[in-house]
Amino acid sequence: MTGDDLWRPASGCGPVCLPVATAPDVSLPRRVGRLLGVVGMLLAGVGLAALLPLLPARDRRAALRGWARGTLRALGVRLVVRGRLPRARALLVANHVSWLDILAVLAVSPARMLAKREVRDWPVLGPLAAAAGTVFVDRSRPRDLPATVGRVAGALRAGHSVAVFPEGTTWCGAAAGCRPGRGFRPAVFQAAVDAGAPVVPFRLAYRYAGDASTLPAFLGDETLWESVRRVLGARDLTVAVTVAAALHPAAGADRRVLARAAESAVHPAPVRAPVRRAVVGVRLVRPVAPVPAGAEVGLDLAA
Repeated sequence: MTGDDLWRPASGCGPVCLPVATAPDVSLPRRVGRLLGVVGMLLAGVGLAALLPLLPARDRRAALRGWARGTLRALGVRLVVRGRLPRARALLVANHVSWLDILAVLAVSPARMLAKREVRDWPVLGPLAAAAGTVFVDRSRPRDLPATVGRVAGALRAGHSVAVFPEGTTWCGAAAGCRPGRGFRPAVFQAAVDAGAPVVPFRLAYRYAGDASTLPAFLGDETLWESVRRVLGARDLTVAVTVAAALHPAAGADRRVLARAAESAVHPAPVRAPVRRAVVGVRLVRPVAPVPAGAEVGLDLAA
């Protein structure tokens, strides 16, 4: 058994969690058009990867946001945002359902991502991720985790937001029994404590034809292309991003308590015991509220 096998998070999801295969909702020409649009956005990403290091931070965030929104639009995915977006650096934490999660987070609040080392070697996306300041973690080397947490804390101290998926693996997003057994892994929350940065939970939910759906989930041994094909063929797929209350950890706060508080904000009915009694050294500074007029609510990014 490798070190990776010993600590890598795992969910109970498998192919049975995905919707029954049906004929695509949209015509073949529309699917081809979407695919060509995605290829175009990937090619644009090549140029963006070269340009990002040269841009000021504000322009870099705007470029990443525009690229992510354009890619969602090309895929035919509509984005809806609820809650107030963070205005300053923060550790953004979200549940993890699909490869679409990354685009959804970047489209809402561009941030440096925490990603597995293998992403660096992906064509197009790897160089783009590196240029955007992604912090890579080698999941086969658990002993490197403290150094990775240190890099995340360094990015936060430098004024950059960092986005992570602390469940550590994708799951269907619907059945509680499929969630990773240990929930939000606490290690990365230490970076927020060390940097004195707020933690902002993001709740990602997918709806297909108006109903909650596992259609965009990316599970088990399924290939990325199989998942992409389902998305390209869906007529009415929406990703809703709900921004929850910011958690401000006190100096020396317990990262496990902080992780539990963030998890209960993302999953309002957590499997484990309530966190109310245990939350010490963490304060909520603002409730979820409608985004002010002129902000990005119900953005229609469908193709």
